[in-house]
Amino acid sequence: MPPVTVLRLNLVDPDPSPASLAARYRAALEMAAYADARGLTTVQTEEHHVTGDGWMPAPLAFAGALLGATRRITVTVSALLTPLHDPLRLAEDLAVLDLLGAGRLVTVAGLGYRPQEYAAYGRDWAGRGALQDEVLETLLTAWRGEPFRYRGRTVQVTPRPYTRPHPPLLVGGGSRAAARRAARLGLPLFPSAHLPELVAYYHERCAAYGTEGRALQPDARTCLLHVSEDPERAWERYGPHLLYEARTYASWQPAGVRSAVRSAARDVAELRAEGIYRIVTPQECLRLAQEPDAPGSWVLHPLCGGIPVDEGWRALRLFTDEVLPGPVSY
Repeated sequence: MPPVTVLRLNLVDPDPSPASLAARYRAALEMAAYADARGLTTVQTEEHHVTGDGWMPAPLAFAGALLGATRRITVTVSALLTPLHDPLRLAEDLAVLDLLGAGRLVTVAGLGYRPQEYAAYGRDWAGRGALQDEVLETLLTAWRGEPFRYRGRTVQVTPRPYTRPHPPLLVGGGSRAAARRAARLGLPLFPSAHLPELVAYYHERCAAYGTEGRALQPDARTCLLHVSEDPERAWERYGPHLLYEARTYASWQPAGVRSAVRSAARDVAELRAEGIYRIVTPQECLRLAQEPDAPGSWVLHPLCGGIPVDEGWRALRLFTDEVLPGPVSY
């Protein structure tokens, strides 16, 4: 099977203005429609707050726009910081988006790792596990469409979602607590990195709870790709954008947190050598797919770290025109 093709869009701009962000949002929707028409697999976004650089704070609103702009492609929010959301309102929003996309929205429920995001929403960081339990349990109950007891009162959530038994929902994380939570609720696990030992533990807990387990584990090697006819020039001009995102993301993660895209690079040269963010020619991209440890997903990140929109389009078109049609042996 060919690799999964993911278009990642988080709308980061290190020096944002209303005009620049509006242009990036318009470009993102147009890129998603373009990707959909050319057979890419997934559009992926995420949720972060209190950033100052436009890093996507409203993924459900954005997902609705993406679903409206596309017809076939899967839209994934990975991850949605579910403890920051009102459970009943979230059940309604996800049900409506599930209907809008006829089941094309996939939500990965995550806890996050930034206390300031919880503080901004008045949520208890220390109690985030209990908050996550309440949200997930409420979603699964609410989507049945029947009245139920919630915080001492009887409530009912409508409309019923399109997907049965419920909209696609995964539990994200890299801890045993996340694995236990997913197993107990009978939900798939989406580890934060390639963690075979955590997946094995998850299946053990599924057996103990009597639930059916499924884990969608990231590749052992994750590559965020930018396609260019001249990688040397692209690294010189756009490497600082990649480094901005890599260093920002790494600064949020405390010691011990494992992430598929966590970088330790301090400068562009180190980032390039590390191999998480890669700028490749179309031919190098095709060769990458033939390597023994080839990633199962091509993650395209055309607007990474504020890369200019025109350059993002060049990279995306190079991929669709010269990589997707290419003869590759798997």
